[in-house]
Amino acid sequence: MTIPFSFKISATDGKARRGTVTTARGDIRTPAFMPVGTAGTVKAMYMDQVKDLGADIILGNTYHLMLRPGAERVARLGGLHKFGGWQGPILTDSGGFQVMSLAALRKLTEDGVTFKSHVDGAKFEMSPERSIEIQGLLGSDIQMQLDECIALPAEEDEMERAMELSLRWADRCKVAFGDQPEKAMFGIVQGGDNERLRLRSAQALSEMDLKGYSIGGLAVGEPQEVMLSVLDYTAEALPETKPRYLMGVGTPDDLLESIARGVDMFDCVMPTRAGRHGQLFTRFGKLNIKNSRHKDDHRPIDETSDCPAARDYSRAYLHHLHKCGESLGGMLLTWNNLHYYQQLMQGARDAIEQGRYSDYVAQTKAGWAKGDIETL
Repeated sequence: MTIPFSFKISATDGKARRGTVTTARGDIRTPAFMPVGTAGTVKAMYMDQVKDLGADIILGNTYHLMLRPGAERVARLGGLHKFGGWQGPILTDSGGFQVMSLAALRKLTEDGVTFKSHVDGAKFEMSPERSIEIQGLLGSDIQMQLDECIALPAEEDEMERAMELSLRWADRCKVAFGDQPEKAMFGIVQGGDNERLRLRSAQALSEMDLKGYSIGGLAVGEPQEVMLSVLDYTAEALPETKPRYLMGVGTPDDLLESIARGVDMFDCVMPTRAGRHGQLFTRFGKLNIKNSRHKDDHRPIDETSDCPAARDYSRAYLHHLHKCGESLGGMLLTWNNLHYYQQLMQGARDAIEQGRYSDYVAQTKAGWAKGDIETL
């Protein structure tokens, strides 16, 4: 029996929403943070660890997977779920963000994008139809439209051109995706930091009656206050009964503030990338394990945590691992960070259900502000 894709809101607190996305491969509890599995792996983590931390869904990257090992090869090997060993839902981005970031290596037309691989210089063509085809070959449960994402700040006419092109590509992606009850294709709202353009994009995409909607083109150079201002008017312009996904965002504070504005889903490389570079996210705020103050500190990251990486290893040992360039250091710090992000989401879900989301945000931020006073 096929389980159709659906979304149900079970509680609200202000604009914050607690819901469930139902897919054929399992439920996604929202608000949800999706660990990024760029090349079919969440860097420095086993998939069982990612699942045990509480992640219901991961993200795969169309651009990187099409370059290597190739979408057709992944399909022959059973699809991305089997290939990577993740049995839950997978969302794939369209590859548009990575292609657009190539700048001098690409050529953009109405038909799509022609670009050269950053790996070996090979030439590729990415049309809206090809993007959906690749995501289908990968076997993802949620697929994204191909869009053009531009950096901010930008001129209004350039933002409008990219937004209108993205709308035309969204329509082509919808046709290419067709009727797949158990899967979903999300549209992507563009328009930079311009309210008129964002609302035009949101309205046009809403009229396409897609299964979900993403807010793209943020966290691309603008200050947080600009991003939150855009969310204030964009999120509420999207259909209330469909999931809302803020792409590529962000810090723990970004997540809490965005949830308060009605966002349901997030992804970001920040917790994994920061872990590999010695940065820790904790209930005390952000810690830098590279700092010399940790070299004689016998305490764990957080003795109250139920994450072994945070509870069972001394800061002195983690400092030593990072200084020596040992792989285990990045693995443990990444483990801690992803655990913290998932705990942050679970706390948000609980708080929304209990009608105390604003208190949860205030208490969490108070913990960050207090910091972690060194008491050796």
